Amino acid sequence: MSNTKSNKKELSREQREELLKVLKARFDKNKVRHKGLEWDKVQAKLEANPKKLWSLDEMEITGGEPDVIGYDKKTGEYIFCDCSAESPKGRRSICYDGEALESRKEHKPKNSAIDMAAEMGIELLTEEQYRELQQLGAFDTKTSSWVQTPAAIRELGGALFCDRRYDHVFVYHNGADSYYGARAFRGSLRV
Repeated sequence: MSNTKSNKKELSREQREELLKVLKARFDKNKVRHKGLEWDKVQAKLEANPKKLWSLDEMEITGGEPDVIGYDKKTGEYIFCDCSAESPKGRRSICYDGEALESRKEHKPKNSAIDMAAEMGIELLTEEQYRELQQLGAFDTKTSSWVQTPAAIRELGGALFCDRRYDHVFVYHNGADSYYGARAFRGSLRV
């Protein structure tokens, strides 16, 4: 995974091969996340979708450690999610969205979760998806992750984030313009 990419959101052949090697090793090491799924079929889907590979590389570069966590039989899509033990390091210290970023008068973070996810071609997890991920392991035991926030909460200036403490998943609220060194976001991608 190299930061030397073109603006076309495509990886070179070498970058694709390197990323596929990393993803396969993670897939093989964490079979509990995707019981019954076969890597060859996942790889074929990935190779047919270069822009999705680019997005997965962005997830990898920012520390997300993406892995397959499911398969949608209705759409025929594999579901990838950030599976790093803690919130991805390359996405921390960001507020919730662009509106929150613009509202800060001073000490602005460099980016927002919603904008960064859009640039990467991925979606923030919903609270439900976050809880499903926690069934596959203990994630965010020292950090937290922004999750998609209902419009009614966002309109009042708030945003939601989740973490895992005391072996339970908690959902909290904060001002959407807040940011912390231990908070990032987890994303998902369908391929």
